[in-house]
Amino acid sequence: MPRVKRGVMAHKKREKILKYVKGFKWGRKSKERAAKEALLHAWSHAFKGRKQKKRDFRGLWQIKISAATKPLGLSYSKFIGGLKKLNIELDRKVLSDLAENNLEIFTSIVSQVKSSN
Repeated sequence: MPRVKRGVMAHKKREKILKYVKGFKWGRKSKERAAKEALLHAWSHAFKGRKQKKRDFRGLWQIKISAATKPLGLSYSKFIGGLKKLNIELDRKVLSDLAENNLEIFTSIVSQVKSSN
């Protein structure tokens, strides 16, 4: 059986890891062991960050909707409850966009909710 020399594949593997850590500080961009450790942390934080982003945006949408309904004489919780009762299936993302950019449409939705109560 012929001898297998693995230098090429090992080098490719190292280069691939070092390509991911380009731009990292200190020895983490050039030393393989430090780079692997840095990537483990970086990728776990990135995973958590993708989940956190969804939470943050939902909170932002709620704040925007609340800020738009307060001057119209309705609280956020009463507004969302009224939407559920009327089977108006607009999600918070769309509602916040309407509240920010199309206030007349949002006002008509709020008036529908107010008239049903």
